[in-house]
Amino acid sequence: MPSMLPDHPKVPSPKLGVLLINLGTPDALDYWSMRRYLGEFLSDKRVVELPQILWQLILQGPILTFRPKKSAAAYRQIWNNELDESPLRTITREQADKLQERFGDTARVEFAMRYGNPSIPSLINTMFDDGCWKILCVPLYPQYASSTSGSVVDKIGDTLRAMRWQPTIRFAPPFYDDPKYIQILARSVQKQVDALDERPEILVASFHGVP
Repeated sequence: MPSMLPDHPKVPSPKLGVLLINLGTPDALDYWSMRRYLGEFLSDKRVVELPQILWQLILQGPILTFRPKKSAAAYRQIWNNELDESPLRTITREQADKLQERFGDTARVEFAMRYGNPSIPSLINTMFDDGCWKILCVPLYPQYASSTSGSVVDKIGDTLRAMRWQPTIRFAPPFYDDPKYIQILARSVQKQVDALDERPEILVASFHGVP
């Protein structure tokens, strides 16, 4: 078996990477952090499907002037003050940590945000440099939508185009109809119902809408 030259850089052993990807979060509650996050989010052509010249005039003008303050007030009501971060980042990190415990040394599990930090490009590059030549990307959206999972695929494509040496990427499929996922949702709802003083007559389910 041929041996490496003495001055050859160390080649890491290939390993599997799992990247959980959620929507996003501002880094902090100050005006500029909120503006940066909203600017990235609302500049996504899959989120706002308007002619970009027109939309950017509106976005960079009144929206990013006044919206950051309003959004910060809403985030402040749910902000994780102990870790100084949004609950979405806290919960997604916990999910990644739990998966890492289950996989052990067989895979490296990380999480990234489509908008904000930790970013998709930074995590893919870090994992690849660490020897994750195969990365399973898991958009944490149960069902597909152009503005969610589709946007994640776009961002990963942009990331790969900037890399001369690329990892092999696979995407987990939608899981809205997975029986285990449905059971988990049912248990979560039942837990909340059981905590009520009186059993409700009607249960209303509300979903985030997309055009």
